[in-house]
Amino acid sequence: MIRLFAAVAVPLDIAEALQRRQRGLPGARWRPPEALHITLAFYGAVEEPRADDLAAELTRARVDPFDLTLDGVGAFGDDHRTRALWAGVAESEPLNILAGRCKAAGKRAGVPIESRDYRPHVTLAYLRGAEDDRVGAWMTGHNMLQSPPFRVDRFGLYSSILTDDGSHYALEREYPL
Repeated sequence: MIRLFAAVAVPLDIAEALQRRQRGLPGARWRPPEALHITLAFYGAVEEPRADDLAAELTRARVDPFDLTLDGVGAFGDDHRTRALWAGVAESEPLNILAGRCKAAGKRAGVPIESRDYRPHVTLAYLRGAEDDRVGAWMTGHNMLQSPPFRVDRFGLYSSILTDDGSHYALEREYPL
């Protein structure tokens, strides 16, 4: 079994700008620049033969190249605690279409897909023991985040390995748009 997802990598210059914001919050496990991405579809644990089918189906998930902008910050969590900080993605119809096509590719390959709504974002940190008031202060201090536009002309199929230090990602296959 291999844990897989389709994603758009954040360009290095944008990732480095985000990295400069990744400080000042005890309890945050900041994601390194090479791990910053916008997930298109999460496939989870997939058996090797089905992973090959998925990789083949993703060749059909095409749109014309388009521009994206990161916009604002936010957090995921539940009633009891905040679990992650993220940078938002400005509304993009081409991104939503690409995500839908990656999801459809998974279905065609026989991979069960999550049914939750698509909310594009870049995870900046996972939180453990971060105090809510400190999280709120960090978000207030960075809520005006806006990246310059960047061109999306490819996406990738990534594998994910969970470790005590967080997830580590490897690009398995790249798909030009």
